Amino acid sequence: MLNNMAIKQAYTTGSGPVDYAGGGTQPAGSINQPKPLSELPRLARDTTAEEPWPVSVLSQKYHDAVARWPGAWVEGQIVEINTRRAGSAYLTVRDNFEDISISVMGFRGFASKARDFHQGDRVVIHGQPDLWMKQTRLSFMADDIRRVGTGDLKEQIEQLRKQLKGEGLFDAENKVPLPEFPQRIGLICAPQARAEGDIVTNARLRWPIIEFSIVHAHVQGPQCPPEVVAAIQKLDQDPSVDVIIVARGGGSFEDLLGFSDESVVRATAACLTPIVSAVGHEDDWTLIDLAADLRASTPTDAAKRVVPDLAEQEGIVEEARIRIDSRIRALIDQEDRLIEGYASRPSLTQPLTMLDKPQHMIDEACIRLDISLRRIADDASLTVEKLQSSLTALSPQSTLNRGYAVVQTTDGSVVSDPEDIADGSTIKVTLKQGALEATKTTTLTQQNS
Repeated sequence: MLNNMAIKQAYTTGSGPVDYAGGGTQPAGSINQPKPLSELPRLARDTTAEEPWPVSVLSQKYHDAVARWPGAWVEGQIVEINTRRAGSAYLTVRDNFEDISISVMGFRGFASKARDFHQGDRVVIHGQPDLWMKQTRLSFMADDIRRVGTGDLKEQIEQLRKQLKGEGLFDAENKVPLPEFPQRIGLICAPQARAEGDIVTNARLRWPIIEFSIVHAHVQGPQCPPEVVAAIQKLDQDPSVDVIIVARGGGSFEDLLGFSDESVVRATAACLTPIVSAVGHEDDWTLIDLAADLRASTPTDAAKRVVPDLAEQEGIVEEARIRIDSRIRALIDQEDRLIEGYASRPSLTQPLTMLDKPQHMIDEACIRLDISLRRIADDASLTVEKLQSSLTALSPQSTLNRGYAVVQTTDGSVVSDPEDIADGSTIKVTLKQGALEATKTTTLTQQNS
């Protein structure tokens, strides 16, 4: 970077280095060497297309000229502020009446003071113009900053905010959801305002069938609060209005004061129709934003958030139609598979196969029954045989078969003692092969037998 010490005349001949207008040195005799300052035009009016100044010389001369400007106090509104821990602050300050801004920067003491300020504050700043030669950029090097005008108003608005919040006007449960497909929008804006065109155009681009009921009102100054309140009440009483938008373009803090008026805030909170605030730009804020059912960052944003997007809705319908068609086709395919499964079952193609299982059960039952009956019969036969053997072993016939005889009287009584029968009595003698009758003649003793 050039400075007053760096710009000097130092032109020599021979092989030694030379100081040039750019502040650097180059060996003598190099190609495209810049001219020494001594050979450059001294004044701007002396420059020509053949004898121009290098950019660095022009920037240096601007810097020298700006450095001679006196310090000044300036007033404006902060539209952007950035304070850093390193002890620096960068602000953009806009004129309150013209759309003109300047860049302000400061260090240390100024930066510590700037931390107490916010976007939208009106301030007076003292500083010195400064030119950054690297990009030939003009800025205002500040050393002091003070608040003016709106300090008391902001405090009053903050107190009103706390009061209304304590009354529950900003509670989320009091918010009314916006209709998904509104048919008519109630719009409150200034006559011939750009916000009106933005909202109407963007809303109809998204939803062509939307209709508007537009009520014009002052959006700044003392007439703003009563007219906005009357407009809200009028649209709220209209049953055809589905949603209300209160819109205003950007402005200074003072321009937006009407939308922080207590009557406007209470009318917004009491409105039964869903109401959207679109006051100022994204960084602006008013109390109506807290009472409204929805806050839009800009009027254009309000139009986009109040009505659906036709193309998006058509896409949703088409997607739903595709899903329905896919679902129906899937159900039909499933039913077709079920029918094909039923038709291919053996019970339908060969109905007699339905009897195979019962027949198999009957066959198995018959086999089990036969086995059981045979087992019972075998057990019974074995029992009979055992009884027959026992009976055979115990029957008199077995005794007769071994050579013995049974002697009975004529009445059938078995004679066990010869003395029980008188001599000459008829007796019956049963043998192995038959029976005979005999007459007792004598009784033999045991020894004679």
